[in-house]
Amino acid sequence: MSVKRGSRIFRAVWMALVLVFLYAPILVMIGLSFNASVSRSQWAGFTLRWYGELFRDPVILGALETTLEVAVIATIASTIIGTLGVIGMHAMKKGMADLLINVSYLPMTTPDIVTGVSLMLMFLFAKVPLGKWTMIMAHIAFDIPYVLFSVMPKLRQMNPNLYEAALDLGCHPMKALYKVIIPEITPGIFTGAMLAFTMSLDDFVISYFTSSDMYPNLSRIVYSSTKLGVKPTMYALSTLMFVSILLLLILINRRTKLEELS
Repeated sequence: MSVKRGSRIFRAVWMALVLVFLYAPILVMIGLSFNASVSRSQWAGFTLRWYGELFRDPVILGALETTLEVAVIATIASTIIGTLGVIGMHAMKKGMADLLINVSYLPMTTPDIVTGVSLMLMFLFAKVPLGKWTMIMAHIAFDIPYVLFSVMPKLRQMNPNLYEAALDLGCHPMKALYKVIIPEITPGIFTGAMLAFTMSLDDFVISYFTSSDMYPNLSRIVYSSTKLGVKPTMYALSTLMFVSILLLLILINRRTKLEELS
């Protein structure tokens, strides 16, 4: 066996082991969501019973409504703020723009527990009662950087003379913004919005510290269920959440690759 072939085999085996380590627990959970038995150690046949019970559970349906409401509002707000913010930074002098860009990286690199506790302390200091709207504001805060850094590459690729030409032709700055700049960076805006929605849908730590028990989202419901014993409906819920986020990430990656080829 040649050294080159042996190296290929080693890389393939190593990659297979990594994939098994990462995805075997998820595959087991998905399998258990279709198990007719409540026991995790016994397979009693295929069933969709737990998915049916899942959509008849008022607690889970309420958490689903809260999750989607928070994710949609946070996505819309963070997309608008992030897009306008990056356009403003792009128009600044290089030194100030670089400083703001570096500061904008902090929410993405700071551990979620630090961000969550900091936001909770801020709300308590401002005497804002924790609830759904504090959770929405927290989600907006950590979603904005994902929008910002999704839009920025498209903004840098845009011909800067287009905006100046629109102004020279008598176009109002606001009209030039949505007639010239926005169409050029729309793919980045879409990617940023999808990332923001995915992050908001999946978040637990920040939601845990910035909301109350009266407004739990799906991730908090899953966490709470581990204290009382995990029911099969939680396997079904976790499976649906995993599949939804996986599909969103595939859509984002596919769109990003198409943008790179165009």
